[in-house]
Amino acid sequence: MICSASLEEVYRIAQLSAENTVTLGSSLEHVHVPGREVSNEFVPNDEVEVGMGIHNEPGSHRMKSATLPSLIKTMLLQLLDQNDTDRAWVTRQAGDKFVLLINNLGGVSTLELSGITAEVTKQLATDYDIKPVRTLQGTYLTSLNGLGFSVSLLKLVDSGLGAGRSLLELLDAPTEAVGWAAPIQPSTWEKHAADAPVEFKKADLAQDQPSNLKVDPATLKKALTSGLKRMIAAEPEVTRYDTVIGDGDCGTGLKRGAESILKVLEGEITDDIVLTVDKFVDAVEATMDGTSGAIYAIFLNSLVHGLRAQDSGSATQVDAKLWGQALKSAVTSLSKYTPAQVGDRTLIDALVPFCDTLTSTADIKAAAKAARDGTEATKHLKASLGRSVYVGSEEEWLGKIPDPGAYGLSEFLTGLAEGL
Repeated sequence: MICSASLEEVYRIAQLSAENTVTLGSSLEHVHVPGREVSNEFVPNDEVEVGMGIHNEPGSHRMKSATLPSLIKTMLLQLLDQNDTDRAWVTRQAGDKFVLLINNLGGVSTLELSGITAEVTKQLATDYDIKPVRTLQGTYLTSLNGLGFSVSLLKLVDSGLGAGRSLLELLDAPTEAVGWAAPIQPSTWEKHAADAPVEFKKADLAQDQPSNLKVDPATLKKALTSGLKRMIAAEPEVTRYDTVIGDGDCGTGLKRGAESILKVLEGEITDDIVLTVDKFVDAVEATMDGTSGAIYAIFLNSLVHGLRAQDSGSATQVDAKLWGQALKSAVTSLSKYTPAQVGDRTLIDALVPFCDTLTSTADIKAAAKAARDGTEATKHLKASLGRSVYVGSEEEWLGKIPDPGAYGLSEFLTGLAEGL
């Protein structure tokens, strides 16, 4: 803080900061003032307006179907292009230090804002060799419910205030302004910058060892691709169901997991089913989040161990009976980590009937039908586990909507059976 500073000094520092700051905002929509009719002027759904001001001042242009990386690239170019005589407000030389501020215009979630900050930081480093000495992220100056954000860069110059009162030290100083994000102590940044890279060494794990359980890679790829594509196609319906009885992320989570396994299948897979399923585990753990992500990761890990337990020591072709035994073992292991049982209105209502039927009949089509029947039954079950216990009212979905997780899984299993 500028203790005992005169009004002239405060004004000078504010002016100095403004002269060394570049900022640019972008928004998906014009702001709506509460109590007023919605304006006829709007930004189309597939466009973003670059340069929009906080009072709906028109931007410099609009980008159609822009990705976050392309949007950030455009914004940083407008902020930092030294050859742009209209916008090169701040000169930049090697060794200059900057503070980055990512501001929420009002309608952007914290999760989305963090993703924006990460992308800006990445492009600043790779394209401009700028590594901000501080990064501030938060809701500092809003445009009511503005669906956008702004990027600001402050070049640190001499404040002229003497030792202990540089621009950076003034920014680090504590404040009672409730709208200002809590300052991060300089020692935190300095320690992070000084930390040496951590060396990671891959452990020699048991599941990395080859097995004697063999499958035809082409048959496996065909069946799994059929199931995974069916699961991906079901994403809109799963999302619709989960929006009513949950938080709406089940469909996208399943889609990410399915797409990650498809990428594994696009590569080269061997006839060793244990090593192949182990690759699926890595893919799911890296891409699926939430409770269902954890459940799928645990189940697939358990399936790897269940398959390995069936290894007799000599080359064995995996058949439906062996699959059934391994799946049954995986379900037993999964039950140690979740209390969910058949009838609790979860994905277990599709998984267990499938595994039980495959074990008893060795008929995958009958097993897939059992999964669909189990899913259909969840329409009439009251939730006892999961988010639907406390989200939404039962009259909206009871008897109408199946459990989203069970539905997504049954779609995969149906596609799997059709692919064989």
